[in-house]
Amino acid sequence: MFAIAVRAACSGTQFDFVVMPNHVHMLAAFPDQKAMLAQCESWKHFTAVPINRRLGRKGRFWQQDAFDHLVRSEEQFWYLRDYIANNPVQAGLRPSEYMHYSKPLDIQRPTRGA
Repeated sequence: MFAIAVRAACSGTQFDFVVMPNHVHMLAAFPDQKAMLAQCESWKHFTAVPINRRLGRKGRFWQQDAFDHLVRSEEQFWYLRDYIANNPVQAGLRPSEYMHYSKPLDIQRPTRGA
């Protein structure tokens, strides 16, 4: 449900995400930090309401702060895509226990050592 909500609410350029039982990783691009923070708050609100409703809860669902990284190189971009894809496997989760999305890109990943 969160994955569908994120795609519907996304105003940044979204590349990858994984929703796990206790946290979320997302790789997205924004024009500036203010836009990123505003969009993150929007996603949290947009997703928390239906999740809380389904759980029969009210109030804050997500942690108030997010941990963000500025991607400074193409190498780091590819590293983060791999990290997001592999995190559930490293955590020992079965495919039914997480949701992963990776946006198809029009660019080729550079080969190592090239």
